[in-house]
Amino acid sequence: MDLGPLNICEEMTVLHGGFLLAEQLFRPKTLAELTKSDWEHVGQPIVESLREISSATACSQPFAWKKKALIIIWAKALQPYPVTPSDTETLWQEDVFFSVGNMIPTINHTVLFELLKSLEASGLFIQLLMALPTTVCHAELERFLEHVTVDTSSKDVAFFLDVWWEMMKHKGDQQDPLLSQFRTMAHKYLSSSDEFSRPPKRFKSDPDVCPTMPLLAMLLTGLKQIQDRILCPGMKCCALANLADMLTMFALMEDNPQEVSATVYLDKLATVISVWNSDTQSPHHQQALAEKVKEAERNIGPTALARLPSETLLVGFEVLHSLLREWREELRATLGSSQGTSYSSYRLCDSLTSFSQNLKLYLDTTSLSKEERQVASELAECVGDFLRDTNRVLKNKGFQKDITASIAMAIIEQKMDRHREMCYIFASERKWAFSDEWLACLARSRAVFREPGLVLELLETVVDVSMADGAVPRPQIKQVIDLILDCHAHLSLPDKNKVLSGVLLSWGRKGLSEKLLGHLEGFQEDLNTTFNQLTQSTSEQGLANAIASVARLVILHPEITVKKVCSMAVVNLSTHGFLAQILTAFPALRFAEEQGPNPSPTFVVSCLKETVWTKFSTPREEKQFLEFLRCLVNPVKPQGIPVAALLEPDEVLKEFVLPFLMLDVKEVDLSLRIFIQTLEANTCLEEYWLQTCSPFPLIFSLCRLLDGFSRYWQLPKEKRCLPLDGKDLVIHILELLCEVVLANAETFSPDTWVKSLSWLHRKLEQLDWTVGLRLKSFFEGHFKCEVPATLFEICKLSEDKWTCQAHPRYGPGTGLLAWMECSCISSSISEQMLALLVVDVGNPEEVRLFSKGFLVALVQVMPWCSPQEWQCLHQLTRRLLEKQLLHVPYSLEYIQFVPLLNLKPFAQELQRSVLLLRAFQLLCSQSCHDWLPVEGWSHVVKLLCNSLTNLLDSVRLIQSVGPWAQGQEQDLTQETLFFYTQVFCHVLHIMAMLHQEVCEPLYVLALETLTCYETLSKTNPTVSSLLQKVNEQHFLKSIAENISPEERRQTLLQKISNF
Repeated sequence: MDLGPLNICEEMTVLHGGFLLAEQLFRPKTLAELTKSDWEHVGQPIVESLREISSATACSQPFAWKKKALIIIWAKALQPYPVTPSDTETLWQEDVFFSVGNMIPTINHTVLFELLKSLEASGLFIQLLMALPTTVCHAELERFLEHVTVDTSSKDVAFFLDVWWEMMKHKGDQQDPLLSQFRTMAHKYLSSSDEFSRPPKRFKSDPDVCPTMPLLAMLLTGLKQIQDRILCPGMKCCALANLADMLTMFALMEDNPQEVSATVYLDKLATVISVWNSDTQSPHHQQALAEKVKEAERNIGPTALARLPSETLLVGFEVLHSLLREWREELRATLGSSQGTSYSSYRLCDSLTSFSQNLKLYLDTTSLSKEERQVASELAECVGDFLRDTNRVLKNKGFQKDITASIAMAIIEQKMDRHREMCYIFASERKWAFSDEWLACLARSRAVFREPGLVLELLETVVDVSMADGAVPRPQIKQVIDLILDCHAHLSLPDKNKVLSGVLLSWGRKGLSEKLLGHLEGFQEDLNTTFNQLTQSTSEQGLANAIASVARLVILHPEITVKKVCSMAVVNLSTHGFLAQILTAFPALRFAEEQGPNPSPTFVVSCLKETVWTKFSTPREEKQFLEFLRCLVNPVKPQGIPVAALLEPDEVLKEFVLPFLMLDVKEVDLSLRIFIQTLEANTCLEEYWLQTCSPFPLIFSLCRLLDGFSRYWQLPKEKRCLPLDGKDLVIHILELLCEVVLANAETFSPDTWVKSLSWLHRKLEQLDWTVGLRLKSFFEGHFKCEVPATLFEICKLSEDKWTCQAHPRYGPGTGLLAWMECSCISSSISEQMLALLVVDVGNPEEVRLFSKGFLVALVQVMPWCSPQEWQCLHQLTRRLLEKQLLHVPYSLEYIQFVPLLNLKPFAQELQRSVLLLRAFQLLCSQSCHDWLPVEGWSHVVKLLCNSLTNLLDSVRLIQSVGPWAQGQEQDLTQETLFFYTQVFCHVLHIMAMLHQEVCEPLYVLALETLTCYETLSKTNPTVSSLLQKVNEQHFLKSIAENISPEERRQTLLQKISNF
């Protein structure tokens, strides 16, 4: 069947035949002369033809063709008669209805209205009427009312009431091409016809007034004209219900009234359909449920587009009051009869109840004249009296509403009005769950449940019902879970996160597994399979697939899934970045299991702590954990996949750093690396995040850790979990932290800033004084630097910036020790201490005493120095030698013959090497040899090797690029070889004083020194005579002979023999 262009087709031929039969029956008159009384004799062929068309097209679109046929017929009724052949030619070309309409004989409006009445097509009548231009629409309705009020029959009354009710239910803005063509045609007829050229004034179009308003007023007038012809109780109920609904919707109800809740809406639908089911006279009684629901939706859901004028409202009040008084007794008797409730009686009570409620509100809130208020008040009293009797009768009869579930499911499956709200009722109604009908609806309509809220509602229902009702078969539960997971799989990633958030809030870290564990067979297998495949493809597509797979697992069992990711990120090589991208795609995992003033750690933090933290077996695992943490705090954003940080910087510090900043905690080293990584990665954040984790207590924790290093070698081995080298990292973190806090000082109020500084200063009084001196710039302008009083004895310290403090450990003669401890804090303080030092260079005795004191202080400080601090002292020694403040006599204990060499370019390097030898001689002496444990000796040996390696590098540089290297007459090769010999002897001397177990670095350094010697001597073979080479070789061997164990000695001798 063609519902497109209006051409001649099989259906039109059938319609044409119907009109031809009707025309034959009416001869010699034409159908244009037909009256109401003629229709019963003439109209049957036309009605039958339309019914035949509808029956033949029942499998396709009968309603659409009926609409098309009625449009053609109405167009024919409106069509002006062609006056000339040229008019006919124009209509053939421009009027799409003319060709098909030409198959129909000329008709009048009586044919149209009687046909509509016979077909009971009140809905189509209003649909087509409202499609017409306003002037034509009013004129056509006036024709209809004139038609109804002449020789009014019961069928006229019924059709009039249906038309009135349909007009109130009509919704405009229907996008229908056929209706648009119909409207366009009417516009053309309007311009060419005298009939519509001067419409009555009361029908003048006003663009600001809803077109329905004057039509309703006309219908109200029509009601008054035919009220005496309304005879049966059912029609009286309909008339009163229509009038009450019209007054309620178009006058009394507030603008934009709040929509009733979905539950109330569903209940009303169930009531209406229940009445239709019991009312055998209802036209909807035999309809399928879906059709009933669609019609019931129209009946209970009409909304007004504008308001009736006050004069029309007052007339409506009077008519309603009059009719209710006139028909009251008859209607009471009808409603009180023992027969079942008809839809018309139900609708009357429902409409009057709504009218009564709105009328009371109208009286309370509207300013009315005395006459208007009296009319409205009397009507309110009359309606109230009527309802008191009738509602009691209706309540006693009751309605069957066990069809509510079926109605909701029909709405969902047909996607009718408010079907999304019905989905929420469907998903949350425990009584419906797991019925065959419910399961079938969910399976067929799963696409409409692809919303996070609906997925959550379904999950809650499944959990509740399966826990409460042990009779639900396991296969059904599994089937429903699979259907829900299918809906979940089609959600967008943000929506999946909403579901996950809801799962965590409802069931915590165990997710659905806690309640449905018995119905999740194969979860562990799915988990293992998924994660085994996860890292096979790290492309964008691979990442998207991995996220989709994990999304399903994580709502079933969030804890196991997240812990699996954490474990794999640490154990599997180079997977941490990819796995972090997967986790950061689920910001819902930022979930605190316990809320309140002291919330528990977030879910991800808990999983990290329980799975991998403190359980690392290799440095590589620690490194991957560090990288994994970094990616969770600052996620890499893949294209097209929204990700969000799962950890905040302050959270990382609180959970993985602060509790572990103690020397006796084995995680302290990793915590410090986490600390520096977090600080460096987040210093550029716009928001001052450090504020949330109490920066001043954080600074104090670092200071307390530094304080532990001042007693480092006195601590038992098990309490020294951070090597002394780690002190440099602590110092670096402290400096960076203070720098960040100072840069954001304005985020504190002045009062809070001063109080915080004072608190920190008081706390530092408990620690070693050198720790507070590291915060010199932090306290500047608020507190002076506090140092031992003996420091003032050897330094010119300004009392404006420095103050002395009594320290029991610093008695007379310890000023130089305090000075050296200050000097190794930083390069800047070291330069300051050097500038403030009071030593008279012109007084040899003072320089000699200072040099002796320097050596003693160096021995006292060296074992507790970190590599960076030792580097500061090494540079300080060089500067003291340059300024001739430090005297280091060079003895000739390691020479065979007095050398005739120019050692001036290497003077400082030789002096520093000798100074280190003297320091170790003192450190290994009887008075100091028990200061350090084996680890302490290893540490000082490491510092020594670093210094001597620097000296070797310095000498190589002097020998290769010094100014004398440019001229042949001033070659420094012999001097450099001599220096290598001395360093070799000094190293072996120190080795001889130490335990063999700590000498390995010195042994390696000795070999390196011999390599330097060998390389240089072979590069310049003419520098030394053969005899000289033999003598030097013999001398070196004689030194090496004193070394043990045997294998080291033999290796050194072999190395020397190869010169």
